[in-house]
Amino acid sequence: MKTEQVIENLSIRFPHEPEYIQAVTEVLHSIEPVYNQHPEFEAANLIERLCIPDRIFSFRVTWTDDKGQVQTNMGYRIQHNNAIGPYKGGIRFHASVNLSILKFLAFEQTFKNALTTLPMGGAKGGSDFSPRGKSNAEVMRFCQAFMTELWRNIGADTDVPAGDIGVGGREVGFLYGMYKKLARENTGTLTGKGLEFGGSLIRPEATGYGNVYFLKHMLGTRNLELKGKVVAVSGAGNVAQYTVEKLIQEGAKVVTLSDSDGYIYDPDGIDREKLDYIMELKNLYRGRIWEYAEKYGVKYVPGARPWGERCDIAMPSATQNEISAEEAQILVDNGCIAVSEGANMPSTPEAIKIFQSNGLLYAPGKASNAGGVSVSGLEMSQNAMKLSWTAEEVDQKLQRIMADIHAQCQKYGKRQDGTTDYVMGANISGFMKVARAMMAQGIL
Repeated sequence: MKTEQVIENLSIRFPHEPEYIQAVTEVLHSIEPVYNQHPEFEAANLIERLCIPDRIFSFRVTWTDDKGQVQTNMGYRIQHNNAIGPYKGGIRFHASVNLSILKFLAFEQTFKNALTTLPMGGAKGGSDFSPRGKSNAEVMRFCQAFMTELWRNIGADTDVPAGDIGVGGREVGFLYGMYKKLARENTGTLTGKGLEFGGSLIRPEATGYGNVYFLKHMLGTRNLELKGKVVAVSGAGNVAQYTVEKLIQEGAKVVTLSDSDGYIYDPDGIDREKLDYIMELKNLYRGRIWEYAEKYGVKYVPGARPWGERCDIAMPSATQNEISAEEAQILVDNGCIAVSEGANMPSTPEAIKIFQSNGLLYAPGKASNAGGVSVSGLEMSQNAMKLSWTAEEVDQKLQRIMADIHAQCQKYGKRQDGTTDYVMGANISGFMKVARAMMAQGIL
């Protein structure tokens, strides 16, 4: 494989999709040496087949707001690869959603799901609709209209969506209710459902908890403990909230959170009481993070991200490309020793180079944030068996999966000096599993 030629060809075919090309570039550079050891891959044109989605659905979503006015949005579903199992990936509702972002997410999801060892392929979907500022009735009508267009192309053994940015328990409930009505079946086709109708315990916590479990394994390679470490977390949604919860349980001190308006810095640390306030503010009242600063009298910086604050560990948990090269250098200069990603591709390629060249422990999202989709897979298993596992059972399985992912990264990412390149390890491990499955099933 001539990596630069493949990337150039994809850039020509998809000229206005920078996030997608960025994700592909990062993976291809990592896997090139291993790929070239398998001439049968090149003979089957495996890399191009793996980079381009199996299919893309796009559709208009028409709904009526509370004023009776008809609104339209775009809806999408990217079914990227199902070599190892049904398509699996979240649905994102945010004004920034476009094909480039969804294609990068579906591409990443394919490798992330392979890392979990569970039988799940990769997919992603969403809309440029934003739930922010909408009433419950408006969100419900939009979700029902979205699912009316999507439902024929998903199913428990075909494609299993879940939540993502802008799609929490409320939205999943509305989406699943409409799917069940249209499909006339109750097979648990979406994950992230409420506990009353097939959801799994620990699912809301899974991405954040899993990231902390992975971080602990990384720190363990240098005989470091999480207790007492100062941690900067971005975001204030589901992933960030439960990252903070687990960090508090582990004895770390979390000093930042953020949303799209700005970030807060609390030098005393976010404790259990403060976290409860954030959860109520964000999940119940749909409030903004500056309200925390007002309540507790701490620093609030509008229009900025928290990476200028001193910390031992950074855990970006908001969105893609939220740590630039300049911000990465500030983190390094301030003594940061580890970065573990809760979001998908939150560090730019230049930022990643800075982290790695300065010897930081750096975990890419496809490894460190795989806990969410892992428990989604466990939810699928429970639905299929008509069972419900205890929180302890699910958490034990999650901890084992994150330990296995870390071990895979070490196996495939070991450097000559004995340290681990977690980017290379995650990419090669996920790639080899998908590639072998594709080769075994023929050219399709």
